[in-house]
Amino acid sequence: MRPKLVLFGDSITEESFGDGGWAAALAHHFSRSADIVLRGYSGYNTRWALKVLDRAMDGASFGEPPAAVAVFFGANDASLPDRSSGFQHVPLSEYSANLRAICSHLKEKWDSTIMILITPPPIDEHGRIQNPYGDNSSGLPERTNEVAGAYAKACVAVAEESGLPVIDIWTRMHKFPGWEKLFLRDGLHFTSLGNRVLFEEVVRKLRDVGLSLETMPVDQPLFYDIDPKDPLKTFCN
Repeated sequence: MRPKLVLFGDSITEESFGDGGWAAALAHHFSRSADIVLRGYSGYNTRWALKVLDRAMDGASFGEPPAAVAVFFGANDASLPDRSSGFQHVPLSEYSANLRAICSHLKEKWDSTIMILITPPPIDEHGRIQNPYGDNSSGLPERTNEVAGAYAKACVAVAEESGLPVIDIWTRMHKFPGWEKLFLRDGLHFTSLGNRVLFEEVVRKLRDVGLSLETMPVDQPLFYDIDPKDPLKTFCN
């Protein structure tokens, strides 16, 4: 059977098979060599993800351990507890513990599968004020970039202590001038270019860990490489 790459995450994962989505790009990139299995749950944090983990993974491997599972949570965990999305908030220490538990459980289930953590993305607070979540009449964002950064650092720390590969998309996106509007359509969810950045990072990380799923040579450069100095030019080309 063809190798499987399972994507387990929140709404940024759930919508990733949409037009220009990062999962759709992965499916196209690996169209002749691997299958992309979507397990995205809009609104979920790591606490809820842990509760549904077994059901979410049921059937994901089609009888064989997946080649890799990408675990992409944190955007909802990092919601501010005193705002409209506060019910999604998970304290930082619990977030770290939940990530460990998710990866540990999956590793026990599939010991040959590579687990890849993805940090929560940056937050454009102005964009969140313009696109409020729920009944948010405070005029304040329900998420902040500073808090999202703290959760991103915690995700990286969990990966390092567990010996797991990690994609620090929070830091990566910050390397591009004007990332707020380039990559985030509503201050949280990705634009087509934001999706392109994450697609690039996933493919690179798979290569870094020696998991080449492409039929093309491993050392061949990606067609979609993004130039931080001029991302729009790269994207348009």
